[in-house]
Amino acid sequence: MRRVAIYTRVSTDRQATENQERELRQIAERAGWEVVEVYCDHGISGAKGRDKRPAFDRMLKDATRRRFDMVMAWAVDRLGRSLQHLVGFLGELQGAGVDLFLHQQGLDTSTPAGKAMFQMSGVFAEFERAMIVARVNAGLATARAKGKRLGRPRMVDGKTTAIREALAAGGSVRQVAASCSTSIGTVHRVKAATAVAVAA
Repeated sequence: MRRVAIYTRVSTDRQATENQERELRQIAERAGWEVVEVYCDHGISGAKGRDKRPAFDRMLKDATRRRFDMVMAWAVDRLGRSLQHLVGFLGELQGAGVDLFLHQQGLDTSTPAGKAMFQMSGVFAEFERAMIVARVNAGLATARAKGKRLGRPRMVDGKTTAIREALAAGGSVRQVAASCSTSIGTVHRVKAATAVAVAA
């Protein structure tokens, strides 16, 4: 008997996951699959990463332990809103030898057609990454052509001097950042640069 895990998710507290779970359980029952666990993220957006979705994270960890043979979900958007995230998720499942069933899309990666669709999704994700890189590079080239300065804006010398003086007076990094209205990272950079200059 195939062991399956059900994953459900809703974006807001006003929605419920019961309908998703009930229908997926009925499909599993008709197919003769055993539901070993239901993982539910309630009130969490699909745009959030794995670290912000505890049930999703736990399910992937259990997949690597082979607690089940297949993950069932109502639709692809329950798993994530980004093609890149979805392909990463599919890659983890494939690495663990776990299949995926998506009810609304009619996808079952345990079938030859499902496997072919899985491989195509990887091609599209690669295409999406290439398009993003191309758009970013084109944007940077356009900005340079217009004479725009790229990167972090330079700090005015007066502020650098104020930070050095505050550090020399014995102020902590956090205190200096607050008194000079700048970030802790900036104070650390000035402190490091000052140490290098003194050592030289």
